[in-house]
Amino acid sequence: MIKGLHHNAYRCRDSEETRKFYEDFLGLPLVHTLLIEQTKTGRTTGAGVLHTFFQLDDGSCLAFFEAPDMPFAFKDQHDFDLHIALEVEPEHLERMFAKGKSEGREVRGVSDHHFIRSIYFRDPNGYVIELAAKVPGQESAMDPTKNGARAKLADWQARKPASSATA
Repeated sequence: MIKGLHHNAYRCRDSEETRKFYEDFLGLPLVHTLLIEQTKTGRTTGAGVLHTFFQLDDGSCLAFFEAPDMPFAFKDQHDFDLHIALEVEPEHLERMFAKGKSEGREVRGVSDHHFIRSIYFRDPNGYVIELAAKVPGQESAMDPTKNGARAKLADWQARKPASSATA
């Protein structure tokens, strides 16, 4: 049924600024742009909307919408509320850490999560980008027959405090 991820889409402030980060810094090629001046339902988009696609090695894409006549109000939030995690080879993780530091970017990490090691950047729009490299044993750590994922979820549900936060 579901074959894989085609793309995830996000808003951006400026398409060229976004391109510089994703293509020039991260190395994801810009593979498609789509200018939307009228939606399929006939609604006009004012100044238009530019939809850009940056491709990962597996063929999926990160995509962005720039809508110059609509305010872009990024809600600053905790890193785990919204972040984009991209898999890299272990040696690439170290190179990107050094590259980010040499360019004066804020780089956090290296964080050892026991099944991956990660570093973190913010893109020009405020989104947190995680680069994650698998470590030996990752397959076993992600195997629900070995890691007790359902039992841990059930335990969490049973012991967590009642939440006042609603969607």
